[in-house]
Amino acid sequence: MKRCLRRYPPRVLPERLSEEQARWLAGRWPFLARDDQLPPDFHHPGACWRVWLFMAGRGAGKTRAGAEWIRARALGARKPLRIALVGPTLHDARSVMVEGVSGLLAVHDRDERPRYEPSRRLLTWANGCKAQIFSADEPAALRGPQFHAAWCDEIARWRAGVEVWDMLMFALRLGNAPRVLATTTPAPMPLLKRLLKEPGVWLSRARTEDNKGNLPATFLSAMRAQYGGTRLGRQELDGELIEDAPGALFSRACMEENRVRHAPPLARIAVAVDPPATAHAGSDACGIIAAGIAADGHVYVLEDATVSAASPAVWAAAAVRCYHRHRADRLVAEVNQGGDMVEAVIRQTDETIAYQAVRATRGKTVRAEPVAALYERGRVHHAGAFPRLEDELCAFEHLAASGHSPDRADALVWAITTLALAPRAAPRVRVV
Repeated sequence: MKRCLRRYPPRVLPERLSEEQARWLAGRWPFLARDDQLPPDFHHPGACWRVWLFMAGRGAGKTRAGAEWIRARALGARKPLRIALVGPTLHDARSVMVEGVSGLLAVHDRDERPRYEPSRRLLTWANGCKAQIFSADEPAALRGPQFHAAWCDEIARWRAGVEVWDMLMFALRLGNAPRVLATTTPAPMPLLKRLLKEPGVWLSRARTEDNKGNLPATFLSAMRAQYGGTRLGRQELDGELIEDAPGALFSRACMEENRVRHAPPLARIAVAVDPPATAHAGSDACGIIAAGIAADGHVYVLEDATVSAASPAVWAAAAVRCYHRHRADRLVAEVNQGGDMVEAVIRQTDETIAYQAVRATRGKTVRAEPVAALYERGRVHHAGAFPRLEDELCAFEHLAASGHSPDRADALVWAITTLALAPRAAPRVRVV
């Protein structure tokens, strides 16, 4: 029965069921929740965990999941439980976790709703369970009490995150298996990074898009158009933890600051190709990047057309299509691995391509440094968002040092070098 009913979005259920059935179903969270909104025990009975970390985008249903977990713990308790509710501030804890549209008061039926005493920061259920409200701005307040369970909201926004968490862990000492649910939109904060590495932490993830049945379509389309693929969008909408490696050659901050929606009129456009050394399953991808340079010398990255491990004919065709799509002036290809074969497979696809071969004589990092300097000076702009390319750029040194080829980043370095840093060599054009 559960499997059948959960095929339908929650907003459709009342139309398919009688009023009595719909009212009964509305109070049965496991029938309505997505898998990521349910605790680990629901999927894996007997799972060993102390912390359930629910890391998700804005509006993905984190608050509802937290409130429903506390409701189930309190109403299902055989003896009174003591519960901690910890928000970034006291106002956040009250207005979101307790009084919010998906908060604790809202998820209870009237006859089961706990008594709420805002002045005492306390909720009390009829069976004697009590939930006490705390602010993460007051770590010392957690020194005295002790608890069976806790719900911590938006831990990435806690200003004294590690200190508050440690105080809570000392207080979480009642019962046989005290547990905590931490719900948050991620940010590269010390506490969150620590939890992701600790044993006994069960991680659930969700995107804003996953909750589209409960969000306005106009909101989702506007967010995708404005922030899709950007660092902010990946963090706030997709629930990804995005951080830069210390001392990284390329900075996400530079990319975000200089990102544009559209490129201006361009003086020249180049498509750069970083061919893979082999074409078998598991081999490197073929990096294909289109970029152009404007009259003022600023470079605009136009497309990441990279293809996964494929035969030479496949990646050559993809590169040629990209070349024509952008009406490029030349196609630049690194020939260290393939030599004349690279030009040959490209010519087999289109003999009229304006082709230029380039050969690497220095290490990857050395070649990339002048390009990184252009980024730092604000002279390179991404016309749109290219998540996988940007991830490679920010991990460039690590990938190069570990023997993994940053295919997209390599192709980008060749494209920008050709447009803005290298002498203008004449491409070879075959007239047919």
